[in-house]
Amino acid sequence: MVRSRWRRGVVATTGAMLALASVGVGFSATAQAATKHKAPKHIRVAYLSYALANSYDAPMLAAAKAVAAADGVAVTVFDANNSYTTQVAQLQDVINSGQYQGVITQPIYGAALVPAVKKALAKHIKVVNIDQILGSNYASDGIEVKGLSANVVFFPSKIGSQLAQLTLQACGSASPCKVGLVHNFEGYEPDSEITKTFTAGLGTKATIVDQVDGQYNQATALTQVQDMLVANPDVNVIVGSDQDCEGAQAALAAAKNTTTKLVCYGASAAGLAGVKSGAWFADVAQAPASEGQLGMIALIKAIRTGKNSGVINPVAKLPDNGVLTKATVGKFTAQWPG
Repeated sequence: MVRSRWRRGVVATTGAMLALASVGVGFSATAQAATKHKAPKHIRVAYLSYALANSYDAPMLAAAKAVAAADGVAVTVFDANNSYTTQVAQLQDVINSGQYQGVITQPIYGAALVPAVKKALAKHIKVVNIDQILGSNYASDGIEVKGLSANVVFFPSKIGSQLAQLTLQACGSASPCKVGLVHNFEGYEPDSEITKTFTAGLGTKATIVDQVDGQYNQATALTQVQDMLVANPDVNVIVGSDQDCEGAQAALAAAKNTTTKLVCYGASAAGLAGVKSGAWFADVAQAPASEGQLGMIALIKAIRTGKNSGVINPVAKLPDNGVLTKATVGKFTAQWPG
């Protein structure tokens, strides 16, 4: 199925990514090195955002724009507002306009976007995919569309597996361990893939006793988790994105609950603060600003030189496999507020 936005955010260490301050470096040297590829004098690219209102998108877009501005590249942003059909139509408009040399895609539902991406490539428009899977394999960061200039993603199945491992740690000696799962647009990708691998990872050692939908919104998650706590006051662990965990933390505080633990994903500023203080048990990292930066660098390189950058996993080199605990949180820096 399709799904709306998976918005969490992330962190990265200075040594694990290009510093955002470096986005001002242009591509003149690369352009001069190209001898057979005829680069356009003026470059215009389209940035297909899943949802500008999502706080996770802001640093991604800002980093991409910074790279483009430093190299004199014009960027037009299209906001699909969580509608995959709108996003497909927007890409069709970009192709039909004949005004763009490149496109950055942030798929809402990757499988639906593939045919339009293939049309763009056939029109010699360079395409770089970031953040979400462009295709149907949610357990790999590999390129599924031949001709893609770069694929800057991390895959949701790994997040689900990591969340399961951390949840079992948070359960401690609780038997049975009762888990509350906060979805984000339940049934939609990548929420369904995270849920699948998370559930499989729990095995028989923990049981999901309640599931609600926070929709990457703190206020929504607060209300949903309050209801969860009324029905299951003895829940041991609550799992969700950083926005969900912020709402859950408020709900736990209101209920004067000091025993239920939070296992989250996003590594936002709120997430780092929560893990550091001990209010959150653990967090799994994502890197939105790195994705925007690296994606735009790869796109401009492809347009100027004709060279592809292949697979770029922005979290592959993070410390401790991208897992934040109270012992490791100091190694990370937040890329979004939460």
